[in-house]
Amino acid sequence: MNKSDRTAATLITVLASMMVLIDSTIANVALPEMKGTLGATSTQITWVLTSFTMAEAIFIPLAGYFTLRLGERNLMIYSIIGFVITSALCGQADSLMEIVFFRILQGMFAASVIPLSQSILVQIYPKEERGKAMAIFGIGVMLGPILGPMLGGIITQHLNWRWVFYVNLPVGCGCLLLIMRYIHVSNRGTATIDWPTALSMALGIGLLQMVLSKGNEKNWFDSNLILFSTVLCILMLVVFAVRSVTTKSQVAPIWLLGDKNLATACLIVSCFAMCTFGVLQLQPMLLQELLGYPVETSGFVTAPRGLASAVLLICAAPLMDKIDGRILVFIGLTLNATGVWFMTQYSLEADIYWMIFPAMIQGAGMGMVFAPLSNIAFTTLPASQVTNGASLFNLSRTIGASIGIALTNTFFSQVKQEEWHSLGGAISPDNPILQQIASQQGVPVTDPVFLRQVAGNIEQQSSMLAFVLTFWLMLFIYISLIFLLPLFRQHAPKQESETPCK
Repeated sequence: MNKSDRTAATLITVLASMMVLIDSTIANVALPEMKGTLGATSTQITWVLTSFTMAEAIFIPLAGYFTLRLGERNLMIYSIIGFVITSALCGQADSLMEIVFFRILQGMFAASVIPLSQSILVQIYPKEERGKAMAIFGIGVMLGPILGPMLGGIITQHLNWRWVFYVNLPVGCGCLLLIMRYIHVSNRGTATIDWPTALSMALGIGLLQMVLSKGNEKNWFDSNLILFSTVLCILMLVVFAVRSVTTKSQVAPIWLLGDKNLATACLIVSCFAMCTFGVLQLQPMLLQELLGYPVETSGFVTAPRGLASAVLLICAAPLMDKIDGRILVFIGLTLNATGVWFMTQYSLEADIYWMIFPAMIQGAGMGMVFAPLSNIAFTTLPASQVTNGASLFNLSRTIGASIGIALTNTFFSQVKQEEWHSLGGAISPDNPILQQIASQQGVPVTDPVFLRQVAGNIEQQSSMLAFVLTFWLMLFIYISLIFLLPLFRQHAPKQESETPCK
């Protein structure tokens, strides 16, 4: 493959990945409008998000199997066609049942796009240029989830919620035509499916996603549904793990985690996604619910994070193959930790610029983690197992993101409640500070309006303390990941020819 065709193939895979990743978050801000149109409750409408992530998580591990059956090029084409068609069906849905069904299908087709894109780039670039390729790919991976809510807010406000799905049609058709022209990688082979492995994997991962999505809403194990689902999930995942290791199945081949680089990269990317998506969820909540910013403004506040990530990756791309990847990941984790440390200094007086500045520092670090980590993950894998490795890597990212959102919601809710009780316990008519404030306002300390004002202040302060303490938790996890970096092997053993695909 000549240089111009390789560049075109790189841009196509990045665009396709961005389209899928944007779609995973673009619908978030459109849920209130969907709820009215589809006649759903606030609880029911969240299945529009949950159904997509569940289907995607189940089918990501199957990417390696389908690659052997169809080849990378054909699988990418079928995935994009299916994604475009199901996007159109989501846009025209008239009931909650319809849109949830079509979102499941959309997640199924979307699942293979990112691991396929990553695998194709690894194969078309020579080893000495793969770091640069992963840096360019990382731009799309980092920008997608960040730009999704912003684009969703703009589209929903100026058009309607159906266009958050219809926008995929022209982009997907353009990707399809370019893939047919420039992508020619095909590692077709013989593959059989081990049904006990596949079914236990699908049930285990599907139940895990459901528990993580609905656990906090149903108060976790106080709900018999969540308790039963968790027990069944653990049972299915144990069966899946045993079957996968003993049969060496191509369905979610977790036996590949015997490769230290891949196993360490999967652990780091899952914890990294857990923190990153937790922070991405917290900041809009802080802006909208506590500081009173409109949806569109809060969406624009998240944009500099993605832009900082893209700019740094563009500048650092030429260095990706010249500097030890472990050093780059260390720098990225340090930047993420620094950005979140600034967030731990938030208060109710924080202005919009103080929201943007730490986000830009964190955004700069996001790309510096994902791109070199993607490169290190596959350095010790044979070329025939790269797609399988990429599927495990992206499954780890997906599940890590789900755990991060669930962990963030649960920790934030519990801390907020504890802080509310702590602050509220000091409020009584005999409190001299409360009496002084009431006296300054010229009202008795038992005045109902004054008490509502005090209760509102307690609510605000307890929420802010919960945000700050949750950011401290994320900071601790980021710093802990640094200590895993020595586990990586710096040099890959000679296994197969490193010649890029023609």
